[in-house]
Amino acid sequence: MSEIEKQTFKILLADDHSLIRQGVLFLLDDLDESFETFQVSNLKQILEKISQIKIDLAIIDAHFPDGNSISILAEIKKISPETKILIFTGIDEDSNALKYIKAGANGFLSKMSEEEEIMKAILKMLHEGEYISATTQALLLNSMRNPKLINPLMVLSERELQIAKMYAIGNGNLEIANLLEIKQNTVSTIKKRIFEKLEIDNIVELIELIKENDQ
Repeated sequence: MSEIEKQTFKILLADDHSLIRQGVLFLLDDLDESFETFQVSNLKQILEKISQIKIDLAIIDAHFPDGNSISILAEIKKISPETKILIFTGIDEDSNALKYIKAGANGFLSKMSEEEEIMKAILKMLHEGEYISATTQALLLNSMRNPKLINPLMVLSERELQIAKMYAIGNGNLEIANLLEIKQNTVSTIKKRIFEKLEIDNIVELIELIKENDQ
């Protein structure tokens, strides 16, 4: 394909650290592709840019000062279904890749990856619409055998999940005990068990888990 015929990709670089955005730009310059880039540094700006411009590929960090990007993936897909999303982050792939892909991301890549791998991932995202690393492929296969990997709430019993959701909407121990007609110390015991199973320490983390995983 000639330079005139070559598609010009619109790429959004979303990271609150300018050095990361510049690093990705340097790698893009080494690709034999025509592209136009846009840079943003928070979740609000991501949604604004996606609404304003037909973005082909959004390369997005996991965490921003105004929140976790997993919270806006569904909205990005609603605004622009054709936009492909690559999560490019420093958080652990083993424990996070599946939930981001489930939430709508088309790929997940560690910032610790070699430059060659990053360039390969970007090219696959541009031309094939997804990038699944060997690590994430293994996680996907394992999740078929063990659904708890992709939805941590599945470790809870039906009663535990019911009470977890009641906590998440703001009910306290006494309210839950009255609504379910059980003892308050029973509720406290179940709450402790919920926290242990989900490996969390507080209600804020519980609310986030339910928001991300409850269908």
